[in-house]
Amino acid sequence: MHRYYWAAKAVTQLHQILLLNIGERLSPNTYPLQPINERFSDKAGMLEVASDDLYLREPHAILETFLLYESNIGVKGLSARTLRALYNARSLMNSAFRRDPVNRNTFRRILQQPEGITHAMRLMNQTSVLGRYLWVFRKIVGQMQHDLFHVYTVDQHILMVLRNVRRFFMAEHSHEYPMCSQLAAGWDKPWILYVAALFHDIAKGRGGDHSVLGCKDVRLFCRQHGIALEDARLAEFLVGEHLSMSRVAQKEDLSDPAVIAAFAQRVGNERYLTALYLLTVADIRGTSPKVWNAWKGKLLEDLYRYTLRVLGGRAPDADAEVEARKREALISLALYAQPFESHKALWETLDVSYFMRHDASDIAWHARQLSRHVGKAKAIVRARRSSAGEGMQVLVYTPDAPDLFARICGYFDQAGFSILDAKIHTANNGYALDTFQVSSPDLEEHYRELASMVEANLDRTIEEPGPLPAPGKGRLSRRVKSFPIAPRVDLRPDEKAQRWLLSVSASDRAGLLYLIARVLARHRINLQLAKVTTLGERVEDTFLIDGPELQQNKAQIAIETELLQALSD
Repeated sequence: MHRYYWAAKAVTQLHQILLLNIGERLSPNTYPLQPINERFSDKAGMLEVASDDLYLREPHAILETFLLYESNIGVKGLSARTLRALYNARSLMNSAFRRDPVNRNTFRRILQQPEGITHAMRLMNQTSVLGRYLWVFRKIVGQMQHDLFHVYTVDQHILMVLRNVRRFFMAEHSHEYPMCSQLAAGWDKPWILYVAALFHDIAKGRGGDHSVLGCKDVRLFCRQHGIALEDARLAEFLVGEHLSMSRVAQKEDLSDPAVIAAFAQRVGNERYLTALYLLTVADIRGTSPKVWNAWKGKLLEDLYRYTLRVLGGRAPDADAEVEARKREALISLALYAQPFESHKALWETLDVSYFMRHDASDIAWHARQLSRHVGKAKAIVRARRSSAGEGMQVLVYTPDAPDLFARICGYFDQAGFSILDAKIHTANNGYALDTFQVSSPDLEEHYRELASMVEANLDRTIEEPGPLPAPGKGRLSRRVKSFPIAPRVDLRPDEKAQRWLLSVSASDRAGLLYLIARVLARHRINLQLAKVTTLGERVEDTFLIDGPELQQNKAQIAIETELLQALSD
């Protein structure tokens, strides 16, 4: 495939030159020249070289071509003569060309232009100039990524991430991601983020950790191009840590002050945090149109805000945070004219962990729905649109049972819902208060019908006695059948050695979470938190669990073995 992309790229270049030549031959008098400088002219919106041998006589003009292309608003492409001259000048772009101080200064100016950066870099890649100037970039041109959530080759993914970062700084795109645009508006040096985007995956395919190898590449680039030490350190940090914010947000418990404190220490300061947040959002969006969703956006935004609070000098204080959320929830409850202190019966059964894992709007919603049902035997199920702006939030309040989570997962599986996130809590009166974020392809069009169906049917499913239903045979997509993913299971204690972290990676299919939940229910494992991450055709789920069997090595091995068997069937 690598050779195919290179061949297709060469054919595209020659095809473009041929079409432009044909157009000029058919209409020779409709292309007047407007001089830009002594070396280039504007020919009907196309950048034209003054002579066919310009690049052979003045190699510095090669990169100047792209600087003029992005800095002249009227220029929208390169003429056939220019493209042909670039093609014939391939041999000039050698190691001496890359070491030339003039060329390095020109390339730095290309990155630092206020406009046109995305178009210039794409054109440089299309004409093979980018790979010949940045030799490390040449190695990943046309390189396939051997996973099912990257739909682009490495070079196209990098340019897509660069484009996403650039859009944060454009007012006409501020409606797409308002928070990112707001943060970008206060950022002083966008080109540092462009450099980080250009290098964040540039070391893929070499073996080893591409983040570590990419740090060496961007450090050398900054030194060679005269970038100030402070800016170079930020670019190197972003390349080295470009995966960390996504991992923490999607796989760790953001209600744990220790998790936030550790991430804040890793980031160091607000400037680095903001830059990492912008790059992370752009990176996830640049992998595939299917990977990004509103729920991932909310997790990243929550992590950003929590970390910013710690970096601002507010040490994590669980008691203060709980009181603040309670006050905010009470204000929300007052707007709904709830009876005085109607929330107390529910809140007295809940501990600090509940209030730390739910934001004020969720706490108020729970109190409104459950204040009259505390301690009653009947299962209560409520559904509403997710506060993240996508999907549906489902609340379940019922007497706790060892197989409750599995039974709920089984219902969602049969009803065609995908579970994005689950927060599991057991009150001190023996009741489970569980919240699920779910999605469905038909949710936007049929939200009311689906919400009513869940509220009417899920409570009956919970209260039905008997064994768990057999899991359905989830169909595998064609891509998974062609590129199977070996399932992996990792069970280890958390940092405090009080609970256990279960990580599962496998091919995505319907009912996968139910298969996992059935195994945990058989071993009477208590689930406290579930984070479901879907990366194209692969899922990476993380569970926070506890249970007496986890203290025995033999039982741990049995759990891991059963999970692997269930995921492989």
